[in-house]
Amino acid sequence: MRLIKTAAILMILVLLGLVGYAYLGDMSSKPREMRMPVQLDLGASPQPSPATGSAEPAASAAPPAPAAQASQNDLD
Repeated sequence: MRLIKTAAILMILVLLGLVGYAYLGDMSSKPREMRMPVQLDLGASPQPSPATGSAEPAASAAPPAPAAQASQNDLD
């Protein structure tokens, strides 16, 4: 019984110390600038640039791929 009381008191002291450190401890980080190049690949094929001399729309353009249906779980 005495061992259980000692363990419980020790656990309470540890938790109080952790809470005190969380509220009073200095956890601020020094700001530093970080630049990293990012290459975006969205899976879309590159579109050909339109000709500047032609006013007609391209009739032989491939139709766009059908979009996947969004379900309710996709909105989270």
